[in-house]
Amino acid sequence: MGTWKLNEAKSKLTPGRSKNKTVVYQSSLFQVKITVDGVDPKGKPTHSEWIGRFDGKDYRVTGDPNSDTRSYMKIDDRTMEFVAKQNGKVVVTGRIVVSPDGKSRTVTTTGTTSKGKKFKNIAVYDKV
Repeated sequence: MGTWKLNEAKSKLTPGRSKNKTVVYQSSLFQVKITVDGVDPKGKPTHSEWIGRFDGKDYRVTGDPNSDTRSYMKIDDRTMEFVAKQNGKVVVTGRIVVSPDGKSRTVTTTGTTSKGKKFKNIAVYDKV
């Protein structure tokens, strides 16, 4: 839980893709809300929200032009996997690993762009 800021110097991001600059995890009544603020490939601000559980089931995403549902599955105390879908089709898969000291997390994502090009990003976030 908490607020995480992208550390671009430590990240390996695919050029021409959106960047999630800030990610906030909030716990609320047996669910989690994830709010993501970033920029699209043209530098325009983006904002998306997801509310659900870390149970591997699809929950609706609002504000993300690339996906309409997302699922998260807790693997252990420091690791989660997620799947983003658009119209039922998987567009991105990822793994989130929090460092042992809890001060950073690494998000590895793979997927295919709307133009059919494969990508892989490794984004490192520092806890605020």
